[in-house]
Amino acid sequence: MIFCNLIKFHFLHSWEQRKLGELSSSFEYGLNAAAKEYDGENKYIRITDIDDDSRKFKQEDITSPDTDLSSAENYRLSEGDILFARTGASVGKSYIYKASDGLVYYAGFLIRAKIKKDYNPEFVFQNTLTNDYEKFIKITSMRSGQPGVNAQEYSQYQIMMPCKIEQDRISGYLRSLDNLITLHQRELEILKNLKKTCLKRMFI
Repeated sequence: MIFCNLIKFHFLHSWEQRKLGELSSSFEYGLNAAAKEYDGENKYIRITDIDDDSRKFKQEDITSPDTDLSSAENYRLSEGDILFARTGASVGKSYIYKASDGLVYYAGFLIRAKIKKDYNPEFVFQNTLTNDYEKFIKITSMRSGQPGVNAQEYSQYQIMMPCKIEQDRISGYLRSLDNLITLHQRELEILKNLKKTCLKRMFI
């Protein structure tokens, strides 16, 4: 049924190639601050806080930035902001901010791209989960030392873009698949835990 729905997409216009820099109003480096115990309100997202598989903000072991936040408003994430890891083994890892994640500030080893209103941030984010993106990161991050991709290099990543209406349709469809995957993963974990309980009680 899901694949049948995908086939029903009828693209109204040809797709055009755009650089990430053209789609974004800015690229900014994160907050240079250490992490401290979570204060109950202000969350701090670092590279290690982004799940490798789901690309979601991990809600275990949440921390807060150890700095005066009265002057850190520029480091607070807004709906649709996309973060990119800029160095180390996780270079290229991406995350898209959702308001449901709460009040979040981003750390210095991350780069934030603010997508222009003419484009769908979710569509751009989904492009960072493709093989083409992985190849781009692999080639671009090559260094004599630690691998890395800076803001200028990220801005050169090229994406094929349809019109805004089609961006919305496609990203909505892909997000529904993500939600379905998450649902089944939760069900699988419940079944695994049920089996563990049964084994524990049956084989004493």
